[in-house]
Amino acid sequence: MLKEKIGEKEAQSLVEYVETKIEKEFDSKKDTLATKEDLANVRSDVIKWMFIFWVGQLAAMIAIAKLFFHS
Repeated sequence: MLKEKIGEKEAQSLVEYVETKIEKEFDSKKDTLATKEDLANVRSDVIKWMFIFWVGQLAAMIAIAKLFFHS
């Protein structure tokens, strides 16, 4: 349809331009999704280590309380 209106060479150039823009946009979105996935993984690691830290702190407080009140 474009070929008839603007010519074959121009129509081909326009199609290639649009395809390039779409591909760049897709790659950009793909990079954004990868970044979000990385952040989600980091967040879950931080939560895991915070939990381990809290358990350690609780164990230390219980040990100190037992030593203090046992004597």
